[in-house]
This record gives sequence, structure tokens and C-alpha cells, in this order.
Amino acid sequence: MIKDSYSSDNELIKGIIENSDEALRQLYKMYFPSILQFVLNNNGDEDDAKDIYQEAIIVVYDKIKSGSFELNSKLKTFIYSVCRRLWLKRLKLMSRSAGNVTDFQDFIPVEDDLERHEEKDAQLNLMEGALIKLGEPCKTIIEDYYLHNQSMQEIAEKFGYTNAENAKNQKYKCLMRLKKIFFQSSGKTEEIYVRRS
Repeated sequence: MIKDSYSSDNELIKGIIENSDEALRQLYKMYFPSILQFVLNNNGDEDDAKDIYQEAIIVVYDKIKSGSFELNSKLKTFIYSVCRRLWLKRLKLMSRSAGNVTDFQDFIPVEDDLERHEEKDAQLNLMEGALIKLGEPCKTIIEDYYLHNQSMQEIAEKFGYTNAENAKNQKYKCLMRLKKIFFQSSGKTEEIYVRRS
């Protein structure tokens, strides 16, 4: 049954886990006014508040969907805390004053969640850059297989390989090159395992 409104934090979280568009819409609308007030009173404007709120909702959504989300406070407090941390960080980057922050409600430390989110974000950006450097046909082969869920047979036909096995070997070579570019650009040396399916 699709609900058209969620009366508690737990119901809202359950709605998000169940991919309810309405739960996500409600999450977007419910807590924005207090974030807008916070950002406006701390050297920001409405566009800044929308940006920060969007980013915070992504953090919260990812955390809920990962299954590791434990609500130890009100959802409003958690979202406010994420927005607060993101905004203070942005003020610091823009060299705007974050000296005396005016708070409108309680907040909790959320450093770990944001560190993980930022790290994941940075990794995705590096991976995107590595894909661009990889060039064709590798870039398209990898995107077709991993992002568009095409079969090796479809890829073989598209690129004119004699069979799916040849296409699979080409994809594997492409992945090895991608891995090399990724680790060169990230400065990391740790091993990642690539599935050969």
C-alpha cells in the first residue's frame, strides 16, 4: 500500500527503504524551513540552503538504504546536524565567517557519516575521470556492461567481436587498464578485485 503521508520518523524511514517516492518527497519538504533559517542566519542565501539540504538528503538517503542507519535522535535533528556540518565546512572553504554560528535546534556530531560520504564522492569523481582517460572502445564497453546491464553477447555484436568470450576478454583488459589509471590518479596502491564475469 502506498501511503500519502508518514506520521513518524520510523514510518518515513521504512517508506524510504521501500522506495516510496512520497516518503522521499516528504523528507525533502518537512525539514527544509529550519535549514533555510540556519543558512540565512549564517552568511548564506536560499540557493546555498537548497544545495546543502540536497546534499544532506543524499547522505541520509544513502545511509538509510545501506541498512546501517540507526536513529538515535529525531530525524529532524540528524538532518539538521548533517546540514550544519556541511554548511560550516563550506563557509570555511569560502573563507566566510563561521565564528559565531546561530543554532535553532539541538544537533549531534555527524563527522563519520560525512567523512564516508565525501570519500565515496571523491572515489566516484576519480573513477569518472579514469573512465574518460581510458578512451574508446573500453569506456563504452565498461559502461554498457556495468551501467546499462548489457550482456557480453550484446556487446560482442555491437563491437563486432566474433563471440561473447572475446568480448569478455576485451572487457577484462579494459578493466585492468581502468584500474591502473584509477590508482595512478588516486595515488593509492591497494588492490581491487575485478569480477571476470
